[in-house]
Amino acid sequence: MNETRQNETRQPAATMRAARVHAYGGPAVIRHEEVPVPVPAPGEVLVEVAATSFNPSELALRAGLLRQVLPLDLPYVPGWDLAGTVVATGERVIGRLDSGGAAAPYVSVAPDLLVPAPRSLPLAAAAAIPVAGLTAWQALFEAAGIGRGSRILINGAGGGVGAFAVQLARWAGATVVATASPRSAPAVRRYGAQRVIDHTAGPLRAALEGEPLDAVLNLAPLGPAAAAALPALLGPGGVAVSVATPIPGGIHLVARRDTGQLSRLVALVDAGDLEVAPAAVRPLADLADVHAEAEAGTLVRGKTILVPDASRRASL
Repeated sequence: MNETRQNETRQPAATMRAARVHAYGGPAVIRHEEVPVPVPAPGEVLVEVAATSFNPSELALRAGLLRQVLPLDLPYVPGWDLAGTVVATGERVIGRLDSGGAAAPYVSVAPDLLVPAPRSLPLAAAAAIPVAGLTAWQALFEAAGIGRGSRILINGAGGGVGAFAVQLARWAGATVVATASPRSAPAVRRYGAQRVIDHTAGPLRAALEGEPLDAVLNLAPLGPAAAAALPALLGPGGVAVSVATPIPGGIHLVARRDTGQLSRLVALVDAGDLEVAPAAVRPLADLADVHAEAEAGTLVRGKTILVPDASRRASL
């Protein structure tokens, strides 16, 4: 109890360097600033952040394109994916923070947003799981309803969600056909896709040789014509799901936080059924550059992990 009181008296004076957005705009609005270490409110815990990760949806969030549905409380600290250690207990945890906050050395969160991190994985790498893993799980099992014997096309499988989607579909016993660039194809095959189609090679219908699908999962930004062509690949009763460009007549998925599902993903990782392999690990100070590279199309495909500068952590 005395130690807790000492920490409470020291925390307001301690500072950390966090990424913050003060106004909507381009990548340059992301600033790295000295701010107080958060003091947990009643019912919250302080988490030392091992890493967060970049999600493409954060581009639209930062630019203000989602302000009608997801307005930011400015100044805003990005970071939906969290992997870290609860300061008071030493427990390694991961979580999805829908209000952001993980792009900093410390964040204060409600403990019911967190689940134990995988034991078999470096803690920073586990920051790749929450948003991308939950998106893949909900798209496959809730929206598309795939299972053993299903045949699914995962369009745009080379990214962070695609890595989870391919593996989870194979774990469920589905046959997986995936589209990916030549650069991403080896990883997509390693994750379990039985067939990988070069998305630049021509119409998908011809590449699929007329074999009907039970589900299509779209993870790629598409033009109207390409999006409209996807439902034609389905067999009777087939389902089209997209987490990117909406598909006419299909389901447009907006993934949600679910700690039960997140715990199942962790269990699959620890059982060796789900590989987590971030594409890049970069310092949090690179966050604005990561946004700029993503907008320019030069960011490496897959999950980019962002690690706070340990030398700038407060001494608690």
